[in-house]
Amino acid sequence: MSKRFLVGSGLLLGLLGVLLVRFGNPANMGICVACFVRDIAGGLGLHRAAVVQYLRPEVSGFILGSFLIALFTREFRVRGGSSPLPRFFIGFAVMLGALIFLGCPLRMLLRLAAGDLNALIGLFGFVSGIGAGVFFLRRGFSLGRAYPQTAANGLFIPAAALGLLLLVSMAPVVIFFSEGGPGSFRAPFIISLAAGLLVGITVQRSRLCQVGCFRDLMLLGDPHLLNGSVAILAGAFVLNLVFGYVNVGFSGQPVAHTAAQWNFIAGQRQSRLKYNGDKEFR
Repeated sequence: MSKRFLVGSGLLLGLLGVLLVRFGNPANMGICVACFVRDIAGGLGLHRAAVVQYLRPEVSGFILGSFLIALFTREFRVRGGSSPLPRFFIGFAVMLGALIFLGCPLRMLLRLAAGDLNALIGLFGFVSGIGAGVFFLRRGFSLGRAYPQTAANGLFIPAAALGLLLLVSMAPVVIFFSEGGPGSFRAPFIISLAAGLLVGITVQRSRLCQVGCFRDLMLLGDPHLLNGSVAILAGAFVLNLVFGYVNVGFSGQPVAHTAAQWNFIAGQRQSRLKYNGDKEFR
């Protein structure tokens, strides 16, 4: 994609991240894949942390938006089968690190755009981790070739996304909804779903990726994707200024902790994180 399209995509993501906060999502958490998946797990009863339970429609939007645009542009290809066990444990480690930091790479930028300097420490660790990955890539590390799979394999996740939308709209008694904490802050259903669809379409078309932008810069000397990440930061920062959300510093940041060493290595034990009421989350 052209640089102009990439920058426009980044600006849109940054603006959506702040607008979702304006409409009701937790502060500095308009969009966070890791946090939203955690909330969904809680909403399904897979964990019982009462403050983070809600079937976030944004995640279904991410999946369905990217799926539908891939179908429309004839890019939908089902592949898989290479190194399933290493991929599982790598995914587990990535998710664990994101939740200890309290944010995925996109939320890291949104936190930074609102003045949360803890996210800057996380960014340093993020870049150093990518540097370690590039070191191994240059020495031949690979998870192997992915092979074509049946269409049913590719339809499973979109079907699950539709199922989650059905559950959150019907709200059966077996589904959990937080009454306090970040899980209780949520934008209206239609707005959340629409924003999620836009994010899914935008990311699928632009290939925006925070890991990819630094990987390409280090491995290939190519700053193309980095333009999109800078645009996310710029768009979110400007709208945060407009709404008065900017709070520069380490302490007093919503849904964040100040343990710099663990923000860097994403290794702090969850039991050490403290939440002090709904106002702290908001």
